[in-house]
Amino acid sequence: RRIELYAGFDDVPAEKNRASFRELVRRRASGMPVAYLVGHREFYSLSFRVTPDVLIPRPETEFLVMAALDLAKGRPQDGEIAVCDVVTVSGNVAVAVAKHLPSARITAVDASPAALEVARANAVEHGVESRIELIESDLLSAVPAERRFDFVLSNPPYVREDEIESLPRDVRDYEPREALVAGPLGTEVIQSLVPQAAERLNAGGHLLVEIGPALDDEIRSLLEADGRFERGATVKDLARLPRVVQAKRL
Repeated sequence: RRIELYAGFDDVPAEKNRASFRELVRRRASGMPVAYLVGHREFYSLSFRVTPDVLIPRPETEFLVMAALDLAKGRPQDGEIAVCDVVTVSGNVAVAVAKHLPSARITAVDASPAALEVARANAVEHGVESRIELIESDLLSAVPAERRFDFVLSNPPYVREDEIESLPRDVRDYEPREALVAGPLGTEVIQSLVPQAAERLNAGGHLLVEIGPALDDEIRSLLEADGRFERGATVKDLARLPRVVQAKRL
């Protein structure tokens, strides 16, 4: 920790520690992300365990959590709020919502068993495992058909296949490709999610999806074409770029 650097300024590390640090520097120089080297990353002021099996949580995704919490303020506070986090990866969105919305009961789904294990560990670490059910599922396909939600949240893959080579090396070569790349268009996963979410949302419920800025108009058009949502609105990030599309179920 930073404070230990100051408190132990004159200490000489043991050779074992120096060797470990040199190895970490070597691996970082090869491009491995720092989060994978140290095993954790901060998200929404919480520390999350990460491994190479999961996407590293990013500050942009905090806008997805903030949008959900803002919308939840307008709902009755005396009952349970049913939330589904689709493509939960490390569980960062599900856990952050659970920590800040005590009335939330969350279904967190991911197609990767390894990612679900990381999400489970993070839910336990933050004491919200009793309110988060983890399901191995390709989007909502394996979620019980009768289950309905007030919110469907997702940070899905939205990178186009021809964009992968332009990504930073530590992202392109180390983070799980299936959590990044949607397909040739970048919209393939969201195209599948929109009708599935429409089937599962309660009337007046909300779908919130993180997007790449260039996809804003296209995703809102998808929602409009479905016919079961009010026209989508967009939340912008600190750079004033479109980051989260939200739509209300009719």
